[in-house]
Amino acid sequence: MTRPLRIDVENGWYHITARGTEQRSIFPDDSYCVHFIELLKTMSERYGVEVHAYCLMGNHYHLIIRTPEANASAAVQWLNISHSVWFNRKRGRVGHVFQGRFNSVLIDAEGSWLLVASAYLHLNPVRVKAHGLGKVANAAERQGLTATYREQIEKRLNTLCRCPWSSYRVYAGYAQKPDWLLTETLWRRSGGSEKYRKYVQGYVTRGLDPSEFEGIKDRIAVGTQGFVDRMKKKVGALSSEQPARKQLICTIPFDFIVKLVEEEKAQSWDDFRCCRGDWGRDMVLSLARRRSGLTLRELGEKAGDMDYRAVAKAIERFDIKVTKNKSLKQIQKKLLRRMANVKM
Repeated sequence: MTRPLRIDVENGWYHITARGTEQRSIFPDDSYCVHFIELLKTMSERYGVEVHAYCLMGNHYHLIIRTPEANASAAVQWLNISHSVWFNRKRGRVGHVFQGRFNSVLIDAEGSWLLVASAYLHLNPVRVKAHGLGKVANAAERQGLTATYREQIEKRLNTLCRCPWSSYRVYAGYAQKPDWLLTETLWRRSGGSEKYRKYVQGYVTRGLDPSEFEGIKDRIAVGTQGFVDRMKKKVGALSSEQPARKQLICTIPFDFIVKLVEEEKAQSWDDFRCCRGDWGRDMVLSLARRRSGLTLRELGEKAGDMDYRAVAKAIERFDIKVTKNKSLKQIQKKLLRRMANVKM
């Protein structure tokens, strides 16, 4: 079996995940969660690792960390070993607690990937079958094949807001921030606590779209072409350890996305970029939000000086429209396939 590749980077941002062996629980009750969070604080102090987000999910956990000293591997290894030793002592057992090595995704913090990664992390408590958001049900909901009832949405929001073992409550303004949890970067990217809460809850109220998270799940690194090129150099001889399903993914230039939509519409970008509600303009914005790495503000500038809030709203309306319009859905899938095969 190949071993997950590790890239330790100075000032690197990572999405970290680790699962219990044989899918067993690593947090059987609240006391295990309390102890793990204490370990997070100790890891931060001991290794100088910045903890920016976390979510504990029964048989696995998620973290977003930054490593000023290029020591993600050492820090997370210590975290998992420390939890395993305490876990086995408490339960009077021996053996592995975690399923192999932890997974890490190196994130280019200059684009939108970091904010998307945090949403993916914080939404985990409601991305389950009990809330109608298992993989199959979630896909059906996004395609408009099932109805989302008010009671179901309220149940999801209530679970999200009340989850005690996630940093979301801090980010949303429902809980006091511990001194070891750093929230300023993500708050700044989203526009503050209230806007971050609305950003994450927006996925719950309109149904989740797994395709928005493809860039961070099962990857080694995500980011701009320059970022990916630098990471490729770091991979070097270690590439033989890389699992086949893992890959480096780069962002797609905005102009290339525009060209794809221009060809599909048989119109120039200048003819429709300022047209409110035009499917071509909104298709560009939606695709670029997923793959260009540009912020909402930057997308607004390219679409005729749109306010970033208007850009977000246009993308939201378009994504809902796609679920109900088979023709647009076909075009979107076609363009996503073409983008996936691009070698920039």
